[in-house]
Amino acid sequence: MNRWLRSLRGRLLLIAAASTLAALLFAGFAIGHVLERVVMRGLDERLDTQVRILARAVRPDGTLDTARAVDLPDFGRIGSGWSWRVDGPTGHFTSAAGAPDVPVIRSPDARAPRPDPALRHDDGPRHDDDGIRPGEIDDSSGQRLHARQTVVATPAGPVTIAAAGPRRVVAAPLREALLPLLASLAILGIGLGVATFVQLRLGLRPLTRLRTALVDVRAGRRSHVPADQPEELAGIVGELNALIDQNEAGLSAARRHVSNLAHGMKTPLAALAMKLSEDGRDPDGSLSAMVAEVDARVRHHLGRARAATPAGRSRARTPLLPALMDLATVLDRLHADRPVRFETDVPADLALAVDPQDLDEMLGNLLDNARRHARSELSVRVEVLNTLATILIEDDGPGLAETAMRDALVPGQRLDEAGEGYGFGLSIVQELAELNGGTLSLGRSERAGWGLAVTLTLPRALLAG
Repeated sequence: MNRWLRSLRGRLLLIAAASTLAALLFAGFAIGHVLERVVMRGLDERLDTQVRILARAVRPDGTLDTARAVDLPDFGRIGSGWSWRVDGPTGHFTSAAGAPDVPVIRSPDARAPRPDPALRHDDGPRHDDDGIRPGEIDDSSGQRLHARQTVVATPAGPVTIAAAGPRRVVAAPLREALLPLLASLAILGIGLGVATFVQLRLGLRPLTRLRTALVDVRAGRRSHVPADQPEELAGIVGELNALIDQNEAGLSAARRHVSNLAHGMKTPLAALAMKLSEDGRDPDGSLSAMVAEVDARVRHHLGRARAATPAGRSRARTPLLPALMDLATVLDRLHADRPVRFETDVPADLALAVDPQDLDEMLGNLLDNARRHARSELSVRVEVLNTLATILIEDDGPGLAETAMRDALVPGQRLDEAGEGYGFGLSIVQELAELNGGTLSLGRSERAGWGLAVTLTLPRALLAG
């Protein structure tokens, strides 16, 4: 339920389902009530007709003129459930077929009598109650009856006239009418449910298109979200595009400032390094080492500044296999004294959404480390999953301990003090990977006798459209 409540589609479906169910229940109840009143009206009219016939057959002395007391159809048939009864000062009378007596309905109130014009006779009996009243009663056999009763005033005293009919004559046609009604309401409910589902799919489709457009912006296939949106989303899209422009402008300004600062420091550092290279300037080489470390930090922050523009990185499309082959050729020349077998399993058509210079820097650092520590072999394998490509670089060197793997990603932390470098290689690779929407992780190779396994995950360059 919580999952449905967290979804707009789920909320709208639940609201629509509850509203539709409530509307159908109300419609069923209202229509059923109307049908019952219509069917009951027919029964009442039949009973009222019998009551009026009997009322006109009452003599002034309170007796019943049997010649005028005509039985309507079924009232004279034994066992039909139709019967009438007249109670007066001189006794009571029942239907001609000897049907069971109809119980007298007692009035629930004691309001002053009001004559019924339809039953009033100027020269005979007068009706002195509040008209013909309905009632539900049971006969001696337990059968449910619907009765109508009135009181006629005579000089001899009041005469009560009641007529009753079986309740089943209402229930049967009502049931016959309600069954197709309920079936129709059920079909209507299903139709409304399907219509609501289709309406939601069509109505929420712009949100799906908006999400796709945002994915394209993040992947670099678009620079902005298309402005052609429904009126309800136009304001949101406008704010999103303004936010994209604002972020890009801020990142560009920050990149320029950092780049200018770093470039401004490179020139004096280069001059200082040249001075220190002169004879006698740096006898033990400690000053040159410090200048080289500062230069490494400058190059490190230049790399971060260059990678700080996500739009520029994501819009790039750099084939992976040619970049690997070029780097392998360069490394073979640099490490010609230590020949190493280089295996690759890379799709020929795979391209990454990474700037070529960033990709060269990341792969160059990782392959150089693997080449320096490999005994005789290293391999590069690639697995593609949806929008990401996972590059696995393994070597058959000694590998690293768990603690050393964590320390290796700390800027300036060197694990091998014997070699060249200043410990910024892996940290730069990690930052470049993250700024390009990827990740870097270190682990143990699953191959027997192999050491370190470096996993570099980067976004694929997807075709637009």
